[in-house]
Amino acid sequence: MVDGLHDDDLPAVFRSSDSASLVGQRNFARGTMWRLLLAVAAAVFGAVSGSAALVCLVVVFVAALCVEVWLLAERPELAWYDGRALAESAKTLAWRYAVGGAPYPVDLPANEVRRRFHERIEVLLREAPPLSLAPVALTRTTGEIAATGAMNALRSRDFNERKQAYLKHRIQDQLNWYASKASINIARSRASRLSLIALEGLGVTAAVVRLLHIVTFDLAGILAAVLGAGTAWAALRQYETLGRAYTFAATELGIIYDRLTSADEDSWAQEVADAEEAISREHTMWRASRGAS
Repeated sequence: MVDGLHDDDLPAVFRSSDSASLVGQRNFARGTMWRLLLAVAAAVFGAVSGSAALVCLVVVFVAALCVEVWLLAERPELAWYDGRALAESAKTLAWRYAVGGAPYPVDLPANEVRRRFHERIEVLLREAPPLSLAPVALTRTTGEIAATGAMNALRSRDFNERKQAYLKHRIQDQLNWYASKASINIARSRASRLSLIALEGLGVTAAVVRLLHIVTFDLAGILAAVLGAGTAWAALRQYETLGRAYTFAATELGIIYDRLTSADEDSWAQEVADAEEAISREHTMWRASRGAS
């Protein structure tokens, strides 16, 4: 069985944009988490009387302000979205080139194919937003800006070997990824809903307890802050929306897999192009759901 393309086999632009996206995602999630945690802490200190609690409340608000200013200044979500878009664009071009998909069919002269691929990579780099690229260490085997040795090696294989490599290492891998992510997000959506319902129930109980003067501090207000933070976090992660989208993508890729299995050499270039368009369409929908342009 011919091996497929791994991340290190892709052009350097993929590794650079992938790194920028992962760092941006991690920083955005951390910043948002701290912002929500500080909001809950403010509610806790606001419900407690005493000068020490007031000092802590001021510190919490200053910390929350710093986090908010950092998020506005750094815009890590842009690095996440734009970096992922650039990385996926580079990956789809690499796979089209490596397996002879349009616009890089294997019957084209090698010089023409390389020229087309290099021009497209140059367009991606020229149009790339500043935050979508991060410095990466380039090596002799992974530092190629355009077509890599692994891509050329796969392209030089016969049709059946290229077909099997593409089916297993591109389509099947993507299908498994979407199916796994769909299950995870559906489970997390259910868990987050149950958690929020439990918090609402606790909030009602806390309000009744305070009404009966069993407790004197504002426990209901604290729980309301926790509920708001939990709701905001669930909205950020979009578990339910992503669960449905990933389920749809996995189903569509299953259909594409069946169609590619029966494709012959004459129709292969266009079938690969159609498959990559479907994968790109799913990513475009993901970006739109995140509010990215």
